[in-house]
Amino acid sequence: MTTGSWEHFPHDADVGVRGLGATPAEAFAQAAMAMTAVITDPDCVKPTEAVEISCHAPDLEILLVDWLNALVLEMTTRKLLFARFDVALNNSSIKAMAYGEPIDVLRHQPATEVKGATFTELSVTQSLDGRWIAQCILDV
Repeated sequence: MTTGSWEHFPHDADVGVRGLGATPAEAFAQAAMAMTAVITDPDCVKPTEAVEISCHAPDLEILLVDWLNALVLEMTTRKLLFARFDVALNNSSIKAMAYGEPIDVLRHQPATEVKGATFTELSVTQSLDGRWIAQCILDV
């Protein structure tokens, strides 16, 4: 059962994404869901295809950017949208499965193209209540 959530936050020219979860892995998965929601309604994306994604970075913040950019690369090259993410974090490595389907312009009605995750407003922190927050700005 997922206890996480996602949200967007305002930025002058681009879009902020924020994932919240009981663990860093859940926050990363929710940040990815927020990125999907910039493009389309995640509920419209069927998890029919699985793509494995692995990344390694020196810290959790850079790992978040690498993770989201790896998803952008997979969406662009495979012409897929993702709506479910199984994420495992080990120190500063991520091994994940992203589930989605080929883009159907009529059904998904993509609102914008995400060019990539940036280091702007980047943070991965644990709040006082114990929840993890993973956020950054997306270049759209």
